[in-house]
Formats: sequence, structure tokens, C-alpha cells
Amino acid sequence: MKHLVLGIAALIAFGAPVRAEIAIQEVSTPSGITAWLVEEHSLPFTALEIRFRGGTSLDRQGARGAVNMMMGLLEEGAADLDARGFAEARESLAASFGFDAHGDAVTVSAQFLTENRDDAVALLHAALTQPRFDADAIERVRGQILSHLSSRATDPNAIAGNTWSKLAYGDHPYGSYDAGTEDSVGALTRDDLMAALADSIAMDRIYVAAVGDITATDLSALLEALFDGLPATGAPFPERADFALAGGTTVVPFDTPQSVARFGQIGIAREDPDFFAAYVVNEILGGLGSNSRLMEEVREARGLTYGIGSYLIPADLSETIMGHFSSQNGSMGEAIEVVCAEWKKIAEDGITQDELTAAQTYLTGSYPLRFDGNATIANIMVSMQMEGLPVDYIATRNDRVMAVTLEEANRVAARLYDPDALHFVVVGQPEGVVAN
Repeated sequence: MKHLVLGIAALIAFGAPVRAEIAIQEVSTPSGITAWLVEEHSLPFTALEIRFRGGTSLDRQGARGAVNMMMGLLEEGAADLDARGFAEARESLAASFGFDAHGDAVTVSAQFLTENRDDAVALLHAALTQPRFDADAIERVRGQILSHLSSRATDPNAIAGNTWSKLAYGDHPYGSYDAGTEDSVGALTRDDLMAALADSIAMDRIYVAAVGDITATDLSALLEALFDGLPATGAPFPERADFALAGGTTVVPFDTPQSVARFGQIGIAREDPDFFAAYVVNEILGGLGSNSRLMEEVREARGLTYGIGSYLIPADLSETIMGHFSSQNGSMGEAIEVVCAEWKKIAEDGITQDELTAAQTYLTGSYPLRFDGNATIANIMVSMQMEGLPVDYIATRNDRVMAVTLEEANRVAARLYDPDALHFVVVGQPEGVVAN
């Protein structure tokens, strides 16, 4: 059995060649589910990716961490199978299931062989509709989460992230860690987990993508069977999160020779017409895939860090531009000054045509490399659906990148980057850094 599982893992990783063009079909089921499908019949397996919008932001008051813990328990027994029985049934089918929770969605991943498709879907259906939440499984998963939270309490990066979130979003769900706190997780009951299941896994928030050895007709039937019995509606989505951080610096004292910094400001929505230009400009400023300005100035020119990057985060309920780096305590102050200078420079002076051309070449050349397997393609497609992108986005994405002009890029840089709004959260014992 171990060899069979390893075999399907290899199929998942290498089941599809790198593709520049992907033919996506829209599949509608009788109950109204819309899925995206790429048929790939060269190998006898299918990758299925499912998202339920809402995620850990749906945690109820006083039950932070319930959605995360609930998702961790879905493979710990279902229907008449306890945790061991469920694991043995999944292994006997050479199927792979994954359950995870994020701020804006809970995710379900499945890969299965064509010959075992019906049985694998029946097992996954039981996990989604009849989870057991046995007492021993609850305590086992609770212990794993508490161990994780205890580790985060002494991790400077986690402390920086928690501090940033709390300062930026306060009491909104975005303002605290998805997995909860030791106190909140310790107090969760089985009733809390059942409520989290009903709140987050429902028909009114489903996004689905499939890639592999399956037809549109078979996929429609599969999804009808898989989601049969789910509640029609889940919990209401939270209100938008007001971004509360102004420019400045927050220092969290921590005994370590190297400080870590998280920095950022309000960002740009994914549906904003300027998003593509902002995406290209950020690649120039702090993209992780090219010789960005921040890497050049903070690392290469001055040796103040091993790595630094920035990225756009267009979340469902708020948008930010974020970045992070670490530096020796004695050099953190200088590193912050350089980041601020580059933030101001790109806002005031913009970018050059050479920088724009280099960024566009990198972004368009690297894009096809993402499509390196059935599971990866399915994951990309379901993310596209959640972001409201059209079915032809994969084919047109590079054209949109190349359509960004220098004039447009510089206009958006001036609009987006605000050095006066840039805030740093620094964890450590930084020298030359004044909290304000």
C-alpha cells in the first residue's frame, strides 16, 4: 500500500506537462453548482480542489480557532469510521485528502484514481457531512494546535504577524491569528465545532475545480453526490475590515540578536482597474522573483539582510501591501531608513522603461511554469473563481501584463505608495529604531 500511495503522489506531482494553453470547461450541475474542468485523460487520476468562502473569519464570538480546529478534525473519523478506520479506508483507495483553513476560505483537496473514484468521493462526502468529532480525536487535535500556538509564542516572525494584525484590524477576525489562542482553543467544545461546520461548509459559498481523467458529465454527477446533504446557507460574512494603522514604527522587545520587521500600508483591491499595473510595479519594488529595488538596496548594496520582499494582498475584506525582512539589531535602523527611501522614491519618481520591460519579461516568462501538475492547475483555477476572474484568464493574463504602459505604471505608483502611511512592526532589540 505504501508503494501505491507513493505512486499516486508521483502522478499528482508530474501528472501533466507544463502547459502554455489550458482548455477550461464550465460545468453546471442540476443543483446549481458551477465548476471549472480541464480534461486530461493521459493518466487515470483526477485532482479536485474545493473552496468554501468565509474561512476562519466566520469564527463566532468567544470561539476563535473553531473553524481551524474543525477542519483539522474532518479526517479524524466520519459516519461509522473512527479516525483509524477512516485513514485505513482512504489508504486502501490510494486517495489523498487535504483539509485546511484560511482567513477567507476553508479548502478541501482530493486526488483519486479513476477506478476508485466513486468510493473515494463517498468517503470524502462522509467527512464533509457526517464528521464524528469523537472526544479522543478532539483532544488529540487540540493538543497539536496548542503545541503549535506555544511554539509561535517564542517565534519573532509570528509575534510580528500577530502584532501587525491586531494593530491593523483590532477586534475584526483579521485582527487575530486564525488558529486562535491557547485560552480560546482550550475552551472549544464539540458544540463549537459543530457550529463551525454549519457556518463554513455550505452550498451558498462553494467554488470547485477539477483536472484529470473525468468528463463534464461525470464531474457533474460526482459533485451532486459529494455535496448532497450540505446545508443550503452558511453564516453571514463579516463586514469589511477597516485598516487602522497609520505611518510609524512599533517595537516589540524580544531577546534576540536579530530583529524581524513586517511593514506595509493599505493596498489595492483585486477588481481595481489599476491592479495589474500595481502588480507589475510591486514586482519592480519588492518582487521575490527578480532583482527588485529592495533586494538591490537593502541586501546587495548594503548587506543589511539576507532577503527582503513585498507583495500585494487583496484579501476579501481588506487590501494591503506587505513586506518583511530580518536584520541584525545594530543594522535594523538603517534598513528601515532604506526601505522608507525606496518607498518614497517609487512614489515620487516612478520606474524606468528598462525596469518595466524586465519585470514584464519575467512575469510573462515564469507564468507557464506554474502549471506543472493536475493538482496545481486545479488549485489555480479555483483561486481564479474566488477572485472573480474570467474563464479565459489563463490565456489572457500575460497580455494584460504586457499592456501595462510606463505612463500607467508611474501613475499607479504615485497613487498607491504612500511613504507617510508606511508602518513597521519590529520584534527584537533594534538599535536606532524609535517607536512612534
